[in-house]
Parts: sequence; structure tokens; C-alpha cells
Amino acid sequence: METIGTFLKRSRLARGMSLGEVARATRIPSQSLERIEADHFDDLPGEVFTRGFLKAYASAVGLSPDEVLGRYTAGRRIVSIAPLRIAAPIAKAGGRRFGVAIAFVLLLLLFTLALSIVMRPRGYDRPQELSVKDLSANPCGQCPVGSTRAV
Repeated sequence: METIGTFLKRSRLARGMSLGEVARATRIPSQSLERIEADHFDDLPGEVFTRGFLKAYASAVGLSPDEVLGRYTAGRRIVSIAPLRIAAPIAKAGGRRFGVAIAFVLLLLLFTLALSIVMRPRGYDRPQELSVKDLSANPCGQCPVGSTRAV
């Protein structure tokens, strides 16, 4: 069976096109086109770029891009790469409960701290009646100074 590189080169020569003309028409570097015609696909940037180059090359020389990609896929050693399944770590139910309990305790501590800050008594905002006065001159605190009212 004819390789994809020789098939594309034969099609290009049958149309009377040079490699430079195909490079200008497809905007693919000449070195990449030479690698395609030599079947050195591993030297190209990647599988996605290789498929794009093949589709552009096929269109430039008047071939069906689907036919060219079909030939390429059939001729490759690795048709497709299946991703490996990575097993998800199994979470323990007890471990999750422990984490929730820790989060609950931390939230409770933060709530208690915020409440203690809000409820803390302040001396400057107490009413005049509750503030500390010097009671040595007036033991009653309500009688005018100098009155003789007994306590």
C-alpha cells in the first residue's frame, strides 16, 4: 500500500505544483511539507497540527481532506490513544464528618469571639448615672453637696 507521503507527493507532481507553491498556498513551512512527504510525522509539532497540515495540503492539491485523513489514520502505528482512567480517591465517611466537626467548632469560636467583642462594656458610652463618681465628699451620691441627710 502506498504511504500518505508518497500519495500526496504524487498528487502534487501530477498537478504540476512545486513544494514552494504548496507552501505559499497553505502557509505551511516547506520543512514541514518535506517531512510529510517523507512520512516523518513524528518530527512535526503534534497530532493536531499534523492533521491540519494534511487537510490543508489535500485541499491545495485538489484532494478530499477526508480521504487523506482516512489514509493517514489507517497508515499510522497508533490509531488513537485512549486516556488512562485514574481512580478517584475514596473518601472515608468518618474523615468527612471529622472535617465538618472541626469547621463547626471553628465557626463557634469565631462567633463567640465576635459576640464578646460586641458585648464588651465600654466606660465612655455608659450613662452618667452608672459611671463611677468620687463619693468621698457626698456618700449618698444623690444629695446635694453639703446636705445633712443621713444614709
